Amino acid sequence: MILFLLTFFLVYGGVHAYVFWKARAALGFGVPGGVLLLLFMLVMVLAPILVRLAERMGLEMLPRVLAWAGYGWMGLLFLFFSVSIILDLCRLTVFLAGLLFRRDFAFLSLPPGAVFAVPLIVAVGIMIYGYWEAWDIRTEKLTILSAKIPEKVGAVRIVLISDVHLGLIVRERRLEKILEAVKDAKPDLLVSTGDLVDGQGIHLDGLTRLLQEVRPKYGKFAVTGNHEFYAGLQQTVAFTEKAGFTVLRGEGLPVADAINVAGVDDATAKVYGLSSNLSEEEVLAKLPREQFTLLLKHRPQVNGDALDAFDLQLSGHVHKGQIFPFNLLTWFFYPVRAGHTLLQNGTHLYVSRGTGTWGPPVRFLAPPEVTLIEVVRAPYSE
Repeated sequence: MILFLLTFFLVYGGVHAYVFWKARAALGFGVPGGVLLLLFMLVMVLAPILVRLAERMGLEMLPRVLAWAGYGWMGLLFLFFSVSIILDLCRLTVFLAGLLFRRDFAFLSLPPGAVFAVPLIVAVGIMIYGYWEAWDIRTEKLTILSAKIPEKVGAVRIVLISDVHLGLIVRERRLEKILEAVKDAKPDLLVSTGDLVDGQGIHLDGLTRLLQEVRPKYGKFAVTGNHEFYAGLQQTVAFTEKAGFTVLRGEGLPVADAINVAGVDDATAKVYGLSSNLSEEEVLAKLPREQFTLLLKHRPQVNGDALDAFDLQLSGHVHKGQIFPFNLLTWFFYPVRAGHTLLQNGTHLYVSRGTGTWGPPVRFLAPPEVTLIEVVRAPYSE
């Protein structure tokens, strides 16, 4: 965690320094303006920490205001940074072309004011659109054929939510919209693959009641994500269980003689010394293999040693980058960023784009989803 925080603040602080330099070059403000901007940027850099501290003090309005301001600024800043870097690379190309061909291509470059204004306009535009996209919850559908579904059952409708991040920003109105999509999907089974809660869980009773209203016939199951540990495992698990979910932490069980459901803790559990110490193979080995086995795992990493022990792994965590171009960065760590992948031996992996938002309350080219997976009995398996 210390290494993560150091890396985060170095990168985030560096981006702020770059934007400060860009603003000063374009606007030419003096010392008073520079000091004010630096103070504002310092507060924004520290905002994620200030939010957590205010939450731990039992406050609600102050951390909520800080969260909206700090994370909104974070989104705007990184969008500005991304567009500005692209423009800088174009300017560098023009400059190098001039040296190479010994010609003046200065007419292809933007003036200093436009170099700052264009990224700012684009970033603000994407932020406005991205806020709308974050509310545009889509229902993705996937059908899987399996001979392991009992004939008397016929089909099992699994609805997946992931990375909802209930807390200071994702509140009642967003959850109501999410659950509307869940109810419309008519689930037999509702699952959450982690990061259901984000923050200290203060004043979430209304959210609990909304989740309690969803009562699929085969129940609700959840696993931990990294944010359950960041926010405090005891209280986040208590919230999830109060909402009606069975939290699977290195365990699995048959459900109504229709399907097996297994779940493992996020890898963050080991960092906090809270891991169950059971491997996926050990968890899955306890389940009847003749039944269709669903594995819930927060991160979209497939354990090759356990491939023959489950039929479908559901994961999230990546958000498909949430805001383009960050999905390009997540690709280096998680090659399967979103959607369905058929693995060897007919095993399936589905990675959700996520249902809520983390940090900036926006999405861009990565709309949130509620996923309906219908596992249908067939004389053969896909």
